[in-house]
Amino acid sequence: MDNDVDAMSREQLIAEVRKLRDGIRAHRDATGHDLCWHQPALWRLLPEQTDPLPTVPEWPQFLAGCLRFRRSLDEQAPQAPRSGDPYPG
Repeated sequence: MDNDVDAMSREQLIAEVRKLRDGIRAHRDATGHDLCWHQPALWRLLPEQTDPLPTVPEWPQFLAGCLRFRRSLDEQAPQAPRSGDPYPG
C-alpha cells in the first residue's frame, strides 16, 4: 500500500513527514465542538484518494457515543478547561 514511499527522495520524504505532522497536529489541537467531527481533511493526507462514506449510527446510538466520548474526556483530561460556548451552527 505504501510502495510510493520507496521511490521518494530524501527531500520528498521530509516534506511528506511535515505534511503528516501538520495534519496530526491540527486534529490533535481540535477543541470545543470541533472534537467530534468527520475528518476527511486528515484522511486526504494519505496517498490513496478515497472518501469513504461512513456508516452513520441512528440518533440514540450516536448520542450515547457522544456521551461516552465526553465522559472519557472527564477521565482522561480532568484539568482541561470547560466551555459553555454554544454550538456555532
